[in-house]
Amino acid sequence: EPALLALASDRNWPLKFFSGDELKAQSVPNPSAVVAAEVGCPSVAEAAALSAAGSGAELRLEKQISRGQPGEGAVTTAIAAAPQPWAPQRGHLHLIGAGPGALNQLTPAAQQALASSSAWVGYGLYLDLLEPLRRADQVRFDGQLTKEKERCQQALELARQGVVVALISSGESGMYGMAGLALEQWLALASQEQPNFSVHPGISAFQMAAARLGAPLMHDLCTISLSDRLTPWELIEQRLKAAAQGDFVVALYNPRSRDRHWQLGRAVELLLEHRPANTPAAICRQLSRSDEALQIHPLAELPLEAVDMFSLVLIGNSTTRFEHGQMVTPRGYPGAELS
Repeated sequence: EPALLALASDRNWPLKFFSGDELKAQSVPNPSAVVAAEVGCPSVAEAAALSAAGSGAELRLEKQISRGQPGEGAVTTAIAAAPQPWAPQRGHLHLIGAGPGALNQLTPAAQQALASSSAWVGYGLYLDLLEPLRRADQVRFDGQLTKEKERCQQALELARQGVVVALISSGESGMYGMAGLALEQWLALASQEQPNFSVHPGISAFQMAAARLGAPLMHDLCTISLSDRLTPWELIEQRLKAAAQGDFVVALYNPRSRDRHWQLGRAVELLLEHRPANTPAAICRQLSRSDEALQIHPLAELPLEAVDMFSLVLIGNSTTRFEHGQMVTPRGYPGAELS
């Protein structure tokens, strides 16, 4: 289409192309059997206008055929109205893991993505921690706790409108964060409506806990969330039993909250069935923040009341020991030489 390419280049207009299958999927008021026989789909102008305008678009001008001078051919046009603001550039949704809280624990890639984003979307507390990095021209959209779906929808809608958006999770966005839900919603969009999508990893709480404690993760480990808001407790208990039987080092996320106070005690009971009562267990609270606190206790004496929603509980395996203020899990099995 040299004429269309030249016109778009001359006027600096965006130019979109659609396959015959994409055009055939649109319901139009003026399908043409002649056009279908010629190009393989019953509509081009109306179907292309609706496709370009996105889901929920409405035709404002049905197809009009304009003819030039004899021998110059004709052009068919149609106009559709998009249901939301539209930008010529493709938006970008950045999934950012903000790490445990301290700005010096934010990865360079995450800092770059934050700097390039015009809009920041996230839970208010997480945005507050990053506030020193936000410029005056960057808009923040504060979300509420437990409203993850709504935050993803808001961020994705902004990106669909051509905005570069940072959707922010604490820790690592691909681990109990927003990346999975955002990707599911992104995949549900038609391909022409999908903004660019990038995930920028962050330091998770279990990694920061390990750094503070010494070297507790030198052997196989697993992470388990004790929150049964999205996962049935029966399934969580199965995973705890398997981790206990497999002698994994275990990092417990979401261990206890005001409304969930018994699950941590049950998890400790299950783990004690397969490892010594004196197994080191650490309560790691507000890691890398101003009120950071670490406690290490024998597993059988873990003070459950000291644990809250800002805590991670890290429990060693049967070989983990605590010496000279350091928690270490030998890399080899009992009796094997460390290497």
